[in-house]
Formats: sequence, structure tokens, C-alpha cells
Amino acid sequence: MAGLILEPTSQAQWQALVHEAQSACDRHLDETLESYLVFLLMRFADKPQCTARIMAADYLNSQVLLGEQRADKLRDVGDHCLLFSGLFPQLAERRLVRISYFVNIGRASYRQLSDGLDRGWSSVYSHLSEAFIVLVDILHAMRELGGMAALTPLQAMDFWQQTGSRRCYQQVCAGGRSIPAAIATEKH
Repeated sequence: MAGLILEPTSQAQWQALVHEAQSACDRHLDETLESYLVFLLMRFADKPQCTARIMAADYLNSQVLLGEQRADKLRDVGDHCLLFSGLFPQLAERRLVRISYFVNIGRASYRQLSDGLDRGWSSVYSHLSEAFIVLVDILHAMRELGGMAALTPLQAMDFWQQTGSRRCYQQVCAGGRSIPAAIATEKH
């Protein structure tokens, strides 16, 4: 991190941080995804209690709702899962689940939301579902701008194997000193 740079608004500050993280991990978002991520970060910046949520329960509860309530709940679940997997990956370890647990629920929420909305917003949520891992990579890079790794090497290896995260693959490769191999899973 080069130093503290203050922007004139909180939106500009978050956008600068997202740009810096994109550069740090060599991942780039289109304008729609970047804007969504900036506004998501702004919306949750002052809500530390959001980490107390149980995503599977919230996701299941969304299934019995209709209309706007259902859409709001699915968006909320997708957004929380994105933040959990990107900014608070240690939360998964404390809850004895893999980080990919949040990824799977978040992607499913955005996909389901996309299926139930009009064409304009449908494409936004479909894009969020498809780019979920890129967004997580950028959020991990954002955490690491402060000098601390977002994931341990074992977590990075597991996350790469579960999701194909390019950032985690690069972390596991440790600058070319090693080449990881995917572990085949047994099928019964």
C-alpha cells in the first residue's frame, strides 16, 4: 500500500480502494460489477453485526417468500455471502465450513434472483453470479492491501480447488516456486 490517500466522498474512497485491489490482483471489473461492489461496500461499511447471520437459514427462508420480499431476501443473502467469502473468510473456519459454502449459497441466490426479475436487473444478477469468484478475488486483494494475507496457504489451496480462483492459484504457486495439482475426489 503506497500510503493513505483520502478521496472527497465515501463513494470515491471505496472506488479508489476497489481500483487498487483490482490492480493488485490483476483482475478487472466492468462498470456494472464495479459499481455494484462499491455500493455494496458502502451499504455494509457501518453494519458489523451482519457477520452474525446464518446464510443457509436466510436462503431457505427466502424460498417461502414471494415477489419483492423474496427478491430482497435473495439479494441480501447473495450480498452477505459475497462479503463473507471475500472480506471475512475466517468466518467460515469459525463456523466449521469451507469458504466455498458461502460462494455456493451466494451464487445460487444471485442466479435465482436473476431468474425471477425483469431483463434489466436479471442480467446484473446473472453477471454477479457468474463473476462471483472474480469479485471474491478482488475482495481478498483488498484485505491484503494492508499487508496481511486473506487466506492461509491451506485455505488458498482448498479455495482454488473448490472454485478455480485464479488469485488463490497464484498464491499457492508462490511466485512460480511450486505448481499445485488438483486433488481428484472419489466418486461413490
